[in-house]
Amino acid sequence: MEPFIGTSLTVGALALETAQEATTVDYDAISTLWVLMAAFLVFFMQAGFGMVEAGLIRAKNAGNVLMKNLLDFSFAALGFYMFGYAIMYGTEGLIVGTSGWFMMDVPLAVGGLPLPAFWLFQAVFAGTAATIVSGAAAERTRFVSYLAYSFLMCSFVYPVVGHWVWGGGWLSRLNFHDFAGSTVVHAVGGITALVIAWLLGPRIGRFNPDGSSRVIGGHNLPLVTIGVFILWFGWYGFNAGSTLGMSEPEVVARVAMNTTLAAAVGALAAMATAWIKFGKPDLALSLNGALGGLVGITAPCAVVSDGTAIYIGLVAGVLVIFGVDWLNRWRIDDPVGAFPVHGICGIWGTLAVGIFGQQALGAPFDGLFYGGGLGPLGIQALGLVACLAFTAVAMIIIFRAIDSLIGLRVSKDTELKGLDIEEHGMESYSGFQIFTTE
Repeated sequence: MEPFIGTSLTVGALALETAQEATTVDYDAISTLWVLMAAFLVFFMQAGFGMVEAGLIRAKNAGNVLMKNLLDFSFAALGFYMFGYAIMYGTEGLIVGTSGWFMMDVPLAVGGLPLPAFWLFQAVFAGTAATIVSGAAAERTRFVSYLAYSFLMCSFVYPVVGHWVWGGGWLSRLNFHDFAGSTVVHAVGGITALVIAWLLGPRIGRFNPDGSSRVIGGHNLPLVTIGVFILWFGWYGFNAGSTLGMSEPEVVARVAMNTTLAAAVGALAAMATAWIKFGKPDLALSLNGALGGLVGITAPCAVVSDGTAIYIGLVAGVLVIFGVDWLNRWRIDDPVGAFPVHGICGIWGTLAVGIFGQQALGAPFDGLFYGGGLGPLGIQALGLVACLAFTAVAMIIIFRAIDSLIGLRVSKDTELKGLDIEEHGMESYSGFQIFTTE
């Protein structure tokens, strides 16, 4: 079985077995096992996101953000089952798929995989895109409004971008390359995080009257550290699992190696940059640097060398630090750094394909540094702009509609007391006085 996402092959090229034909298909047992295990790893990333986000905010809101991590995946799975899969993979239209609603009348096999295995792998990707946003919106977003966002995002917005790139849409026909989702998952989630952080406005007390930034520290850095290691572990399923098979074990191994190197160097680069810039090696920023390296290598992980992976991780780690500084200058409050990590580094990783990609390693073109000229970089840039512009406009409309109908931000009193006690009637750390009056 050939890689699906990494080679930009369409669903039609891989999986137009009819229901009758599928009954005679010999499923690839090893590839099915690999894809299922990879999907389980990506699902476990939800726990990592939950730990990171809960640890980087105040204790009085930890339960609320964990509830959002639980429910956004629940709504993502349901929405992707009902509408998302059909839009993303139903038919090979230029813009959207138009068949397969509620998973009815879809092929029973996809490139040697049973359809449920392929669906699960795609559903956990959709859930990842959705959950990126909860950290950026933390400590001030109404719970019911966030649930509405999760369902709409994974049902109608994320699948459109996925169709363009992985489902036979117009970008796949231009050879736009995003192996495992620097754009489709991370930049889409990152730009959505930026949109909601901008629309909500900063948390009370986050910026001083003169516009200077005031740090609101997270309550549990050990929890954040555990979360990052869970995410790093899950990323092997995210990237290496995107081969969708074991027919080319050398590609799987290269992806895993590149993923490791980029994350490691991202952490080192972020630590060094923070040390130089702020005088101290900051733990939270170093952890986000590792995540930035992982996001950056996600698009090019299969089509670049290990030396290039080191460079991609280095740049990503530096970008995380300056991305946080940029948000502060614009008085945009992103409590966990979702946009610097997923948005900015997702953009960098996608462009890196057009710079460093190698046809010899499976890329659809040679990048700028390998004699491919500016054309491949232009295709990657075009795809980025299209995906991010569509997502930003769609999410602004959705968030505005939610705000008009049910309200997006909690009241000042709720924000001050904490969303745990006000929205859920409970405390994450029972027996402690965890809310403040400022």
